[in-house]
Amino acid sequence: MKAALMSMGSKSSLMTLAAMKKYFGVVDDINIKNMEVMLGGKELSILYDGKPLQKYDCIYAKGSFRYAPLLRSITTAFYNDTYMPIKPNTFTIGHDKLLTQLALQYYNVPMPDTFVVSSIEAAKKILGDINYPVILKFPQGTQGKGVMFAESFAAASSMLDAIETLKNPFLIQEYVETEGSDIRAFVVGDKVVASYKRKAAAGEKRANIHAGGKGEVFVMDAYTKKIAVDTAKCIGAEICAVDMLETAKGPEVIEANVSPGLQGITEVTKIDVADKIGKYLYEKAKEFSEKGKKTETSKMFTDLGVGGTGKDTAEQQIITNLDFRSERILLPKIISNITKFDEKEDVVIKAKKGKIIVEKY
Repeated sequence: MKAALMSMGSKSSLMTLAAMKKYFGVVDDINIKNMEVMLGGKELSILYDGKPLQKYDCIYAKGSFRYAPLLRSITTAFYNDTYMPIKPNTFTIGHDKLLTQLALQYYNVPMPDTFVVSSIEAAKKILGDINYPVILKFPQGTQGKGVMFAESFAAASSMLDAIETLKNPFLIQEYVETEGSDIRAFVVGDKVVASYKRKAAAGEKRANIHAGGKGEVFVMDAYTKKIAVDTAKCIGAEICAVDMLETAKGPEVIEANVSPGLQGITEVTKIDVADKIGKYLYEKAKEFSEKGKKTETSKMFTDLGVGGTGKDTAEQQIITNLDFRSERILLPKIISNITKFDEKEDVVIKAKKGKIIVEKY
């Protein structure tokens, strides 16, 4: 099978690429910076280095929030015919903290109390009524960037003066004291394949590794794993990192990352997360491909009027591909329905190059 990894070529992407090559026959490394989407025709046209992008069995697309519109457009064009672990609209939801919070709210996933504000006046009213400290966040941003910590109303007001110049909506979120730590779960499919705790560097509130945080092994309980998997599902991602806080009320989700790094979690846990991603992509792509073949074959049988409902003695001709399993030919299920063979009966098989005849003995 043939796969493509669409990314910005980070070290984590290269790790994933190497893992995918262990399972797929061909894996193309596609830099999203060299991709274009052409609109205006009967359908979306996706170009890579100026040429139409070829057909793949699997496309795993990932990148920063700056490329979210491009990633959504590309995956929309191929979503119905190609297996992809991330839904097109997930690139919009997953790269926007506000939309992520709304998705979590809709599916009742626990999270800290959060306020959405679009003006400084509204923000100051909220900041005058809540407890401190608080977290201020911009909707877009990764690796802890765009996240600010305010210990008092005065500190928050100073931040608002700077935020006002950007003319962007932002979030005010309840601060949960965890001694500068959070936990990250790496979800692949319906499982948490690895998890670890991140602790912020001295004088820093953000636990992100890129902000100087340190990681340590952390074993999640079943409930926390369920929250992580539920979070990934509610934003439409089969591969996703979920960041949570350990609170007195239980785990609370603070962020979901649809383009997570692999170095930190791999180094800390010693789990080959990239390999788990590669294997999962192959298995799901194979399942998607086989399902597509069955659908096409069933439609073809219907068009031909073949369904095993005609006269038992009428010979019916079927045109299809052979399915080989360990060098053995597996016939379509409809053949069993038409012939009504029983596994307890003996049969005579006549075979020569290009021809097989199977008859009751």
